[in-house]
Amino acid sequence: MTARQMKLGAFLWATGHHIAAWRHPKAHVTAGIDIDHYIQLARTAEAAKFDMVFCEDAAGLREANIGIASQTSRSIGFEPISLLSALAVQTSRIGLVSTASTSYNEPYGLARTFLSLDHLSGGRAGWNLVTSASPIEAANFGATGLKPHADRYERAREFAEVVTGLWHGKASGHNGQSFSVRDPLDLPRSPQGAPVMVQAGASDVGRDLAARTADVVFTAAQTFEEAKAFYDDLKGRLPAYGREPDDIKIMPGVAPVVAETEAEAREKYEELQELIPDDVGVALLSSYLSISDLWRYPIDGPLPELPESEGMKSRQALVIEQSRRDGLSIRQLARHFAGARGHWRIVGTAAQVADELQARFEGGAADGFNVMPSYFPGELDAFATLVVPELQRRGLFRTEYQGRTLRDHLGLKRPV
Repeated sequence: MTARQMKLGAFLWATGHHIAAWRHPKAHVTAGIDIDHYIQLARTAEAAKFDMVFCEDAAGLREANIGIASQTSRSIGFEPISLLSALAVQTSRIGLVSTASTSYNEPYGLARTFLSLDHLSGGRAGWNLVTSASPIEAANFGATGLKPHADRYERAREFAEVVTGLWHGKASGHNGQSFSVRDPLDLPRSPQGAPVMVQAGASDVGRDLAARTADVVFTAAQTFEEAKAFYDDLKGRLPAYGREPDDIKIMPGVAPVVAETEAEAREKYEELQELIPDDVGVALLSSYLSISDLWRYPIDGPLPELPESEGMKSRQALVIEQSRRDGLSIRQLARHFAGARGHWRIVGTAAQVADELQARFEGGAADGFNVMPSYFPGELDAFATLVVPELQRRGLFRTEYQGRTLRDHLGLKRPV
């Protein structure tokens, strides 16, 4: 085994990450409300020795037009912390990470919820901090509209400060710009010192927040150069906050389609792509670009010049960069983007997928990867049975867990 080991997360999302996963003949269409389905996925990931399973969240439908079934079907699912509490008693080692928004929660309640999950699981919980960028979510909380990007991140900075203080028993008497908290939590300290802090913001202010507070960072990068630049930039910000490079694990998203032969993998991928209707692809692309009238432009023409978003700034920039770099039309960009929502796609054999992962891992562009199977359970099974053994043969990934907590798996220090 090499000294440095790759970290792997299994990103769980109902039927799968491909926008048309619910239409795949082998997909589990009612997966979002089937606890046995999620138990199976968590146990598959744990048997393969993944570091964690990860559940994202959105406090609202994913598409305002409920006639678009591909998006509406992806809105049907359990509240993730409740789901992970159930998975905690059905697993024994794998980490359990959930998204929760700083825009639509209060720090005392969120700190208590995640610390409870941490105790229930024996020290395996993690919180993925997001600021929420959807006007649909905002409308469910009495807001008149999406707050400006900078305001959302300023609230998130103080929110994270209060939560971590509560986890360490130091936040009683906090009085800040957005929050006032009087009492400490009614729970003892976490079995792992504190739940793991995860973040996914890639804008400049998002990177600063990650450098200050995060233990793990999820990100999206299409090319090695993009991934390397992000990795070096974020690690380079750590000394300003008294932190070292190993204090953060950077885990880009990867959407693999793997099979015994390259031809089989290509066929699997093309079958999925053929299931994407143009209106669904363009609708998804529009939501990430924060533009409501993308349909008025010629679908076989280039992406128009766009104003800077107040939504997901980093994802908008990534999509625009890819469209210019690869000369993609709106139709081509929408179909490509719909397959993995802007994340890195690898199609091939286990050896080919492992080659690509190894190159970024050993090239200083990643500490591991957040694996985003196209559809469940098939593509998670394929990664676990084909790619993981190949990584293990190369000495890049564990064959057994060495500890019991999520911090143990990730090689993170116990907070003092």
